[in-house]
Amino acid sequence: MTEHRRIWILGATSAIAHAYARRLASAGATLLLVGRSQAHLDANARDLIARGASVACIRCCDLARPTDYSTVLKDFVSAHGFPHEVVIAYGTLEQQGRAVSDLAYAHDIIETNFTSVACWLLGIIGLWDSSSPLTMTVIGSVAGDRGRARNLVYGAAKGGLDRLLEGLQQAYVGTQIRIVRIKPGFVDTPMTAHIAKGGLLWATPERVAADIERAVKRGLAVVYTPWFWWPIMTIIRLLPRSIFHQLRI
Repeated sequence: MTEHRRIWILGATSAIAHAYARRLASAGATLLLVGRSQAHLDANARDLIARGASVACIRCCDLARPTDYSTVLKDFVSAHGFPHEVVIAYGTLEQQGRAVSDLAYAHDIIETNFTSVACWLLGIIGLWDSSSPLTMTVIGSVAGDRGRARNLVYGAAKGGLDRLLEGLQQAYVGTQIRIVRIKPGFVDTPMTAHIAKGGLLWATPERVAADIERAVKRGLAVVYTPWFWWPIMTIIRLLPRSIFHQLRI
């Protein structure tokens, strides 16, 4: 499915994105890796070529704060061709409690996790040729399923992103665009290095990448990863407010 397909990965230095890119590389995909760190992108590109990628180009870009979305996207298309799949994998976690008192920080959390992602999605769709298939694979979070005090700004940003993706799924039903919503739970990555880990709820980037590949191949609209987050979040969403507000989760 992925052989010789053009795939853009926005946020290519994330651990989950790179684990997924390795799977794409093994099938000979043509990859465009976008992120902020030239050194990390170079290292990832070399790894992916060694694993079988047909091409692994890199572009340095602050995805949360580009100079101009339209100009950057047109440049990408001109240089690399329009993609068959776009993976959006960047984001940042919230430091508990800080966003309530630090408004600049709260703005950055929302800008990174929602506003900029929304602009990339809408900008790419705006350049899409309706006769060509396009898959948009977007990594969100189970945190967006219900607002929680511990990460209320991050959760709100991920919740807003999920609503946008749902709307896009409805808007483009029956067309050549497929939106795949990925909802990971706890994943052991550099972004979560500051969090104490333990227990069965933590997953590896490789486990999540396998679930992403399966979801894309099967044409799923939404996937919780690992699978057990679906029943967990179903219960959390359905809990009465009076009970939910007493929980420390």
